[in-house]
Amino acid sequence: MSKFNFTPTAIPEVILIEPKRFEDNRGFFIEMYNKREFAEVGINEDFVQDNFSFSHKGVIRGLHFSTKPHETVKLVRCSKGEIMDVAVDVRPNSQTFGKWVSEILSNENNKMFIIPRGFATGFCVLSESAEVSYKVTDYYFPESEVGIIYNDPDLAIEWGVENPVLSEKDKKLPSLKDWFKL
Repeated sequence: MSKFNFTPTAIPEVILIEPKRFEDNRGFFIEMYNKREFAEVGINEDFVQDNFSFSHKGVIRGLHFSTKPHETVKLVRCSKGEIMDVAVDVRPNSQTFGKWVSEILSNENNKMFIIPRGFATGFCVLSESAEVSYKVTDYYFPESEVGIIYNDPDLAIEWGVENPVLSEKDKKLPSLKDWFKL
């Protein structure tokens, strides 16, 4: 019996993962990752690094992705608070290029997102604060990290925040068209 529900999103390569919760009079237990069970549904990634961030309400981090040879797969979860996590297809030859999906991740629902190679990702903090952790399949190489501006009008992502808090770097990211010279 699997300890996870794996559900493809409207972009099938982006998968929503819902771990099963086992409760009793002491509280509950959740298995957050199991290499064997993930492999049974075709997620055969070798995660090499775990990252963690803390952010305040209204913060948007992203939309980030890594270029070859350091493209990464991310397994994202929100361990405290609530975020809207977004995945944007940035694979130029894909039928879903420029399309995006989002999901609310929180410590209440324990949902996770697998963000494949070729997708930009970002999140917006909806609660007073949030703690986000994610596994990645390659180490951090600053020269490979790039991104797309969060408010690209062609993407039209509905972040749910009017005046987001952004890093200086994220404020200067190009649009999808500018990045890919469309």
